Amino acid sequence: MATISGYDSSSISTLFSGLNSGNRSTGSLSGLYGINVTDYTTIRNGSYGKLMKAYYSESDSPVKKTTATSKDDTKVLARVEDSAEKLKSAADDLMKVGTKSVFNKVEATDENGEVTKDYDTDAIYKKVSVFVSGYNSMIENGGDSNTTGVLTAVSSMVNRTDQNSSLLSQIGISIGEDNKLSLDEKTFKEADMSIAKSLFNGTGSYGYQISAQASMANYYAENEAEKANTYNKNGMYTYNYNTGDIYNSYT
Repeated sequence: MATISGYDSSSISTLFSGLNSGNRSTGSLSGLYGINVTDYTTIRNGSYGKLMKAYYSESDSPVKKTTATSKDDTKVLARVEDSAEKLKSAADDLMKVGTKSVFNKVEATDENGEVTKDYDTDAIYKKVSVFVSGYNSMIENGGDSNTTGVLTAVSSMVNRTDQNSSLLSQIGISIGEDNKLSLDEKTFKEADMSIAKSLFNGTGSYGYQISAQASMANYYAENEAEKANTYNKNGMYTYNYNTGDIYNSYT
């Protein structure tokens, strides 16, 4: 049997069971060999064990309290950032000008051998389709957020889309009750591509406005993520923790 200063557990119990002396005015009881009676009693009656179990029950880490102020789960914010970046990229792709613009007319030879220049509707359709997909993802993931800036950006997107609903419908883009977009390929390819160009190409266009709101949503999501107990956009860990008073949290 293990001993403490030459005494086994039975001897220790005998030694301290009758001790009632000590400095009661300070709440401290001292026994032989400098052993604190109060501490020994706490260990012996199981209080110490209960405290330790409570301390380690929820986490292997001694950190028990957090000062994180983020309104969103980090996974939600990550989805918002991803959706915002993809939507902005799709919108910016449609806004390219000069030789990189998808709205440049290309030469085409008809069945009679005549060469004409017209819009490449297939190429434009593919890029608009990517935009619609990105827009719908932003609506869905942005709507899951509780961050005011993100929700405001998504709301602005919806408003801009409503304002352009008439023109969008002319190129086969309709708005659902859930505010998501639907793109009809046949209607789009038969539509006047100059309307599509006015919607998606150039500063101040519908596409430009959506790109700006996607950028804002991404900014607010990144900013909110830095308030959480996670890695920030620079790859540095945000130490938004404090240990607090472990004992008081369980009393």
